[in-house]
Parts: sequence; C-alpha cells; structure tokens
Amino acid sequence: MYYQNMYHMPTSPRLITVTGFGEVAAAPNYVKLQVEVITKAQEARKAQKENAVLMNQVIQSLLSLGIQQEDMQTASYRISPNYDFIDGNQLFRGFEVSNALAVNVREMEKVALVIDTAVKNGANSVSGIVFKLDDAEKYNHQALQLALLNARRKAKAIAATMNVHISSEPIEIEEIQAFEQPLYSRATLANETNTPIEAGLISVSAALKVTFHY
Repeated sequence: MYYQNMYHMPTSPRLITVTGFGEVAAAPNYVKLQVEVITKAQEARKAQKENAVLMNQVIQSLLSLGIQQEDMQTASYRISPNYDFIDGNQLFRGFEVSNALAVNVREMEKVALVIDTAVKNGANSVSGIVFKLDDAEKYNHQALQLALLNARRKAKAIAATMNVHISSEPIEIEEIQAFEQPLYSRATLANETNTPIEAGLISVSAALKVTFHY
C-alpha cells in the first residue's frame, strides 16, 4: 500500500521565466576597410618590387588625408605562382604578389575619398567595408535595459492571465546574446564625383532570460 500526505509534500517554486529583447539603432562613427595592391610579373622579385612601390604610394596618400599610422596595419602578404590550364596542361604565367592593408577611417565623411585616393595611387582591390561603433558598450547597455523592461512586461502579462502577481525584482537574469548588425538606410557618404558609400545605421541588440517569483 502506498500513501502520500499531500499537505507535507515539498512545493515546487512558483516561477515565471520569459525572454526579453531590446534593440537600439545608432549611427556608426568609424569604418574598417581593406585596400589591396596586387601585382604580377614573370619574376617574383619584380612583382614584389612593383608591389612595394605601389603600396608605399597608397600609404603615403592615406597619410596625406589625415589617416593616422596606428590606423593602418598589414592584413596579409602573399607571393604565389600563377598558372593557366590549357588542354589539361599546366602553363606557368609568372608570379602574383598581394599586399592587403587594413585601414580605420575615423572621419566618416572621408570614407569615399579614402577609397578613391587608394585606388588612384595603386590599390586595385577594396573589400571588407564594415561600419563600426567606438562606443558600442554604451548602446549595448541601453539594449540590455530595454530587454529587461520587455521581459518584465511579458511576465506581468502572463501573471495577469493567471490572476497572480510577480515579484518586484527578478530572481535570475541571464544574458542570451548581444550583437551588432547594419540597418541600411540612404545615408550616402559621397558626392557625385566620389565612390558612393552607404553608411546607414547599426542595430545593437540584446536578449535576456529573466525569471520572476509569483
């Protein structure tokens, strides 16, 4: 025979757990991009020498625009043989040298000018344009505050349906995710003579898993 006294059973904690989301949009205040010089020649040394001359021109031209030395860094450097394949045969075509320079542009209005100046002075590839926030942590904190408010509203709505009241303070908060992503808009950084670059806005999002007593 089995008997269980319901009055002495341990009670489960009365909890409501919800996920709150918060999002803040902010204008980027600097740009990361990569400019690259690619040269080809029959001899590796010749391709390397031509590449060095052009990359030095690119660097000097960016310095003349006010880009600081500490905002430029070599991202990659590669020397590789070039081959063509004709009728199943491998044909040597010389060497290719690639030198990529990562650049931080702190003045947003100069982004298009930086790209055009780099290309004019020898860069033949531009990639990896990313709009960034110097003060991303500030916007992350705002997104977290909004996420907590969102979670509290959800918990109150659930509690109201159950005819109960939640605790004034959550008993547990867990950050699930936080990230930045572009929200593209029509905010051009170029005039009619420069490369058009769209800055847009950056969305900073946060999500919290929040638990309340009721």
